[in-house]
Amino acid sequence: MKAAIRSHSGTLALLITLAFCISANAQQTEQPNAQRLHAYDLNRESFLLGTVVKFESASSTPPIGAHVILQTSSGQVDVHLGNAKVLQAGHLELNAGDNVRIVGEPLALGDSTYFAARIVQKGAQAVAVRNAKGYLLTPASTLTPDQKEALRSVR
Repeated sequence: MKAAIRSHSGTLALLITLAFCISANAQQTEQPNAQRLHAYDLNRESFLLGTVVKFESASSTPPIGAHVILQTSSGQVDVHLGNAKVLQAGHLELNAGDNVRIVGEPLALGDSTYFAARIVQKGAQAVAVRNAKGYLLTPASTLTPDQKEALRSVR
């Protein structure tokens, strides 16, 4: 009888251990999915086409910096552009009514997401505001190597 109880106890301990392992594995599997929007990834990049509703060079809406409200076919999207001086250095002005194409991707911020622009294009003019790794660029009077690389894919 004692051997049967030990056998069942051993089986129960094994099942509990297995359950913890599966639970830990499930948490590890979910963690990258939750974190996947925290880092910029060129493989997830998409683009928005729309009309500028409002441009703010220094918005208080997180993340801090320049924002454009873009009217797209699926509704309005708040797009983070980073430092407005990068747009100025690229001689790109955004005004209400302008048609633009913005390359970037949604990123997580707290419980919500925002669209992080990498390239802002108005007509034939394009300005990179982030590099290929998603880091915001700084203003300069000439294109940096990161900006040149970021603009290679724009046609």
